[in-house]
Amino acid sequence: MAAAGVVSGKIIYEQEGVYIHSSFGKTSDQDSLISGILRVLEKDAEVIVDWRPLDDALDSSSILYAGKDSSSVVEWTQAPKERAHRGLEHLNSYEAEWDMVNTISFKKKPHTNGDAPSHRNGKSKWSFLFSLTDLKSIKQNKEGMGWSYLVFCLKDDVVLPALHFHQGDSKLLIDSLEKYVVLCESPQDKRTLLVNYQNKSLSQSFENLLDEPAYGIIQAGLLERRKLLWAVHQWKKIKKDPYTATMVGFSKVTNYIFDSLRGSDPSAHQRPPTEMADFLSDAIPGLKINQQEEPGFEVITRIDLGDRPVVQRREPVSLEEWTKNIDSEGRILNVDNMKQMIFRGGLSHVLRKQAWKFLLGYFPWDSTKEERTQLQKQKIDEYFRMKLQWKSVSEEQEKRNSRLRDYRSLIEKDVNRTDRTNKFYEGQDNPGLILLHDILMTYCMYDFDLGYVQGMSDLLSPLLYVMENEVDAFWCFASYMDQMHQNFEEQMQGMKTQLIQLSTLLRLLDSGFCSYLESQDSGYLYFCFRWLLIRFKREFSFLDILRLWEVMWTELPCKNFHLLLCCAILESEKQQIMEKHYGFNEILKHINELSMKIDVEDVLCKAEAISLQMVKCKELPQAVCEILGLQDSEVTTPDSDNGEDENVGMTSCPTSAFQSNSLPVLAASGARDDNPTEISMSPNVSRVTPA
Repeated sequence: MAAAGVVSGKIIYEQEGVYIHSSFGKTSDQDSLISGILRVLEKDAEVIVDWRPLDDALDSSSILYAGKDSSSVVEWTQAPKERAHRGLEHLNSYEAEWDMVNTISFKKKPHTNGDAPSHRNGKSKWSFLFSLTDLKSIKQNKEGMGWSYLVFCLKDDVVLPALHFHQGDSKLLIDSLEKYVVLCESPQDKRTLLVNYQNKSLSQSFENLLDEPAYGIIQAGLLERRKLLWAVHQWKKIKKDPYTATMVGFSKVTNYIFDSLRGSDPSAHQRPPTEMADFLSDAIPGLKINQQEEPGFEVITRIDLGDRPVVQRREPVSLEEWTKNIDSEGRILNVDNMKQMIFRGGLSHVLRKQAWKFLLGYFPWDSTKEERTQLQKQKIDEYFRMKLQWKSVSEEQEKRNSRLRDYRSLIEKDVNRTDRTNKFYEGQDNPGLILLHDILMTYCMYDFDLGYVQGMSDLLSPLLYVMENEVDAFWCFASYMDQMHQNFEEQMQGMKTQLIQLSTLLRLLDSGFCSYLESQDSGYLYFCFRWLLIRFKREFSFLDILRLWEVMWTELPCKNFHLLLCCAILESEKQQIMEKHYGFNEILKHINELSMKIDVEDVLCKAEAISLQMVKCKELPQAVCEILGLQDSEVTTPDSDNGEDENVGMTSCPTSAFQSNSLPVLAASGARDDNPTEISMSPNVSRVTPA
């Protein structure tokens, strides 16, 4: 439950002049008015409601807290004195709003026989605090009946003293609580609000839907599915900023609405495909989902892809290997083979600051050291001219520039919650945070049409961490955003396309799994939205993301390799999802909870194996060839019996030829290709992953 004493955390709501009317110690019928302060605090995944008297003489060690024993009976006990004198810390919550929130359970404090402790005065006995997860209902006063008051009823029917709001603003408290729970009128008593505590691991993503008009419609009790879909549609239409509506709504509307749609009637658990298509079209504006086959649309049927090869990964490229491939003027030699080495093993950290500039296109691969020095001088000048543009805007000017004002506000909000557990960004007044802010503000000058959109700070953070230089980090970020731009555009064309392409690839790999997902309203793979939007940034550890991104930046072994990474992850989770008969919410929750639990090397091995398997398939559908950048006319299946080179007929990505003989590839039979490589490879193999 909640910790006793003064609770540290982010203050969501604070109100003085909240009274308890008590007859304690009085002989007359007149109530004793105990003035107090009411707070709602957020700490990690726990939301605490805390009321205590405004009495300087109050011994805080006598404050009570609610705790559950094994029988789930709420009991009261005294706060430990050693924790009672902590000052209130005003801590910021740094997790991004789409971040996973782990459920925190507080240790149960010992008590004797469930008896409340003795108190030194009448007022202290009324102090209380509880976790919002233990709240069952809230009873309100009748309108026009004196001061407004609220009565909290906890689970197991423990009723707390009524809180009287002498200064009003009880509605503000309700509004604050509605950021974390769904409040619906009781059918039996309109004055009673019933609490439905949503699992934050399911709902926390992007902006908080609870602040939006649609949430008021949902919590008002419109649970009939067509009314809900209409409500979402109306909400989308009245939003001033359609992009914000999409970003806010996509991740959270699915959870709240679908959870509301699920009733006790099992038939209600399955929604018609047309209805799901209508909903997703609302969630992602412009996404066209047709339940009928369109003329000219290629229907992907079950295809035998053949055996999946087992691939090996190597050790990261070392400084020695990198240096050996630089000529006297500083040009990188054997660029294609260098990319293959990076794809196979990544880079040693000492190389990243230099190599990432090539991988991201900041430095041309064929440039000399002198040319790169001149380029940097030019880019330094260009960067600071753009930075000066926003730095020189006066407060009066900014008052008349709503877009710049909004960009700045959103950047400041997100920067304070980006990778704050990383030592590079932790603590207050961290110079890394200042650089994050300045680079993102300067990017608004570089691309004012796009400006800043939530999620871009996640893409910048690893770049600044590696570069340790404001200007280099900016230009690498600008290059990365050239690749990711469509993900953040108002129409979100990049996201729409990728979701459709991912569905196409997954259906080819495992049509049975796709059919199961469709049966659970999950066939459109909306739970992969965050993966695609910020390239798995929130799914892997910070160091693993450095490895994953540099591998993807090689553009090997084909186009859209990140979609094959998605397929590899989903394939690994298929058995658990299907064997445990996960439904819509369970699938969404399970996928979200994979965050920080995925082995990056295993996923890379599986995704590469999938790409090799597809390359060898004779009958690869045209749609898949286009997604992966393969020329279907070149796709052939090597004859495994004639002993010929396994690479004959291998299709290559149009933008960067991928040679499969850069490292040994094991066929499913265990046969090995022993052709020599063009660049010597480390004999140490970091991972071998079976099909």
